[in-house]
Amino acid sequence: MATKQDFYAVLGVSKSASDEEIKRAYRKLALEWHPDKNKAANANEKFKEINEAYAVLSNKDKRAAYDQFGHSAFAPGGGGAGAGQGPFGGFRQQGPFTYTYSTSQGGSPFGDFIDPFEIFEQFFGGTGFSGGRGRTRREVYEISISFFEAIKGVTKEVMLPRGRAGEGSQKRTIKIPAGVDTGSRIRFDDFDIVIDVKKDKVFQRQGDDLILEHELSYAKAALGGVEDVETVDGSVKIHIQAGTQPGTLIRLRGKGAPHVHGSGRGDLYIKIQIRIPTRLSRRQKELLSELDDE
Repeated sequence: MATKQDFYAVLGVSKSASDEEIKRAYRKLALEWHPDKNKAANANEKFKEINEAYAVLSNKDKRAAYDQFGHSAFAPGGGGAGAGQGPFGGFRQQGPFTYTYSTSQGGSPFGDFIDPFEIFEQFFGGTGFSGGRGRTRREVYEISISFFEAIKGVTKEVMLPRGRAGEGSQKRTIKIPAGVDTGSRIRFDDFDIVIDVKKDKVFQRQGDDLILEHELSYAKAALGGVEDVETVDGSVKIHIQAGTQPGTLIRLRGKGAPHVHGSGRGDLYIKIQIRIPTRLSRRQKELLSELDDE
């Protein structure tokens, strides 16, 4: 049987790493090795290994047991565990989703393996799960969508794994409403979806407002005029006032992201940047010198 790699080494942290350092390392590696994004042959196993390491090191009691007994703490009948099955449940990945489940079987004194509620509530602040032994556990999945799919809304056909081995997978059609953002949680009949929105190269998002940087020439900023700017709905013309300064924000009402709850939209802010020429002809230098003298 292959020797398990040290959990600290898996996450690339020291044994004295803080909880926050462990969480940051896990988040970075989980995104890097997510099987939907990383097509390496070993991506599934690597991703499973990362989740297993985080499940132990993010839990105070499990980490203490691991520091004392190593991997044997979680082996059947080994270290601090009782006889029978070890404490770990399993990890399943299929299509665009990540799904982690837990099991209460076995004699470990340290409780269940990490479950989807812990993962998503830690990173996305999700709610909707009642505590205690009697809580009803709903399956939770994460799906990545593009910036414009989040702005416009999208319908996707996905395969939802069912059963521990995924042998009962079901094809489902899910509708993601316009205006969702990273961390948005959508409840369907028997499962929840947590949204991860990829960043856009042009538009920055702050809540339902969008920010777009737009360059003006020195002359246009000084003299004013009309400029074409991009919005999520296409190009529009805006009026530039004479004497516009770098960093000026021009507000376009209702041109931002849709409010996912209720009607209306956020605003689009055009942030003005001034383009300073780096190479000037002799005549241009003369004109600028004359302007400076004036």
